[in-house]
Amino acid sequence: MITKAQANKEAKRLHDAEKKRIQVEATTIQYPDMTIEDAYKVQSSWMNLKKKEGRTVVGHKIGLTSRVMQKSMNITEPDYGTLLDDMVFEEGTEIETANFTDPRIEVELAFFLKEPLFGNNISLIDVLNATEYVQPALELIAARSYRKHPKTGYIRTVKDTISDNAANAGVILGGRPVKPDALDLRWVGALLSKNGVIEESGVSAAVLNHPAKGIAWLAKKYHAHKIALEPGQIILAGSFTRAIPLQKGDTIVADYGKLGTISTYFK
Repeated sequence: MITKAQANKEAKRLHDAEKKRIQVEATTIQYPDMTIEDAYKVQSSWMNLKKKEGRTVVGHKIGLTSRVMQKSMNITEPDYGTLLDDMVFEEGTEIETANFTDPRIEVELAFFLKEPLFGNNISLIDVLNATEYVQPALELIAARSYRKHPKTGYIRTVKDTISDNAANAGVILGGRPVKPDALDLRWVGALLSKNGVIEESGVSAAVLNHPAKGIAWLAKKYHAHKIALEPGQIILAGSFTRAIPLQKGDTIVADYGKLGTISTYFK
């Protein structure tokens, strides 16, 4: 296992990479024998560094929820990361592409909590009862460490992604908020378009058969660290489409049918 000092040093390296808008070598190159637990230690250290600089926690994200993605990363469960106040964008916002390294976008549902979730036996029903409303969301992801190193060809692992705050860079909220019992959340569908061309489509049941299941899983994970999911927090339940790459000049539109649309421009 890596030491606290090593985790702090690696967190600082990722933090500096984000600030300088550059990509760096994957964490596992320096620590090839690190564990998943070590990766979360790095992530936690990085988030503490950001909080010391004035950022506040507004929620959490769940990633790698589909079986296809889990198999590709050689894992059997999702990963998770932290949402901070400077990561939240409203629908229609023009986003500065240069602020993000290797940016991509994913289609998700965001759960807004009205009650805390804390325990090791949280169920899907508990999540729905604790939710004020559900809203369409796009997750903006980025890679502070190279997905594939341009010189060596080294491909980063899930431990690198976890260290990198589960690749989170932002969340774009839009569409129509609904109460969690207003419709069958398994059947929320979306069409994701870039510059007028549909690049991806999906249905929310792809997230562990129900998007609320991911949140129940996350609550159990955090319970082991004596952390609760708090009222007022945003919880991203996981993507039900492939992430599509972005570049300057792209217009993104996600059509959620009856739940409305989200559009944003990357300038």
